Amino acid sequence: MYNSKIIGLGKYLPDNVVTNDDLSKMMDTNDEWITERTGIKERRWVKPGSGDTTATMGVKAAKQAIERAGIDKDDIDFIVFATLSPDMYFPGPGVQVQHALGIKTVGALDVRNQCSGFIYALSVADNFIKTGMYKNILVIGSELHSHGLDKTTRGRGVTVIFGDGAGAAVLTREEDTTKGVLSTHLHSQGEHAEELVLVAPGMGKRWVNDILADKDPNDESYFPHMNGQFVFKNAVVRFSEVIMEGLMQNKLGKEDISMLIPHQANLRIAQFIQKKFALSNDQVYNNIMRYGNTTAASIPIALTEAWEEGKIKEGDNVVLAAFGSGFTWGSAIIKW
Repeated sequence: MYNSKIIGLGKYLPDNVVTNDDLSKMMDTNDEWITERTGIKERRWVKPGSGDTTATMGVKAAKQAIERAGIDKDDIDFIVFATLSPDMYFPGPGVQVQHALGIKTVGALDVRNQCSGFIYALSVADNFIKTGMYKNILVIGSELHSHGLDKTTRGRGVTVIFGDGAGAAVLTREEDTTKGVLSTHLHSQGEHAEELVLVAPGMGKRWVNDILADKDPNDESYFPHMNGQFVFKNAVVRFSEVIMEGLMQNKLGKEDISMLIPHQANLRIAQFIQKKFALSNDQVYNNIMRYGNTTAASIPIALTEAWEEGKIKEGDNVVLAAFGSGFTWGSAIIKW
């Protein structure tokens, strides 16, 4: 058995910055209202016609991660791509990355676990490497939310939260099992699936032809729906549980956390967890104020920035944790 080790990180954010004041010109909202509830000050939204898509943003983040890993693209044995916003309904963006990077015909897997997507993708990659099946795996989280949001007052409770962007990591085989990804922990609770959901287009409820035939200007089924308070209450509980699960499996305590990087869903959730675990500001990395919630991309973007800023060093215990639609949640414990 081996462990997997992150040897390269990358990110990509669209150039277009959308501030809270910009949103106030589209809908009945303001900077104070958004900041108080979410901690978000601005986010990046892809400009139509810019050429940025979920796949192309993932490619840009991947190129940076591969370069920083010091390997050639042809050393990549497998690709795992996490997203809820693929360019096409099918096929998924994993194969688009394989083609765009000119990588030989390696396998490409798409992961659809929304906010927990990167943790799930990391776990898949980690276990493929642990068993010796692959040596170098490219893991990507990328999202383009902005084109599918309701940018009116009706949709403000969801729309103000989400941003676009991509992050990537290259994992490789580590023979020292005391280093690298020590463990990952994954959970789901499907009974709450419709508390954070995008119903249409979907085969089971309403497909594209139904939406076109109805021509209903009040149809909200193809916009995301979120029961914000219910999601928040569940998130703070599950975050705490899954972080403790990882620490206990590795015989670590709260005091052993060097850096916690939570999924950037809401700054208030992160602050709640920080207080509960008695962590200092230097032990928790947040960038939601700049980028909003980029779903599957949020953890790899934040992880990349924390590493770029020198906040993660060799030997540190790094904890990643996420909670979101499904409900799904997970954590990863890493010895850097």
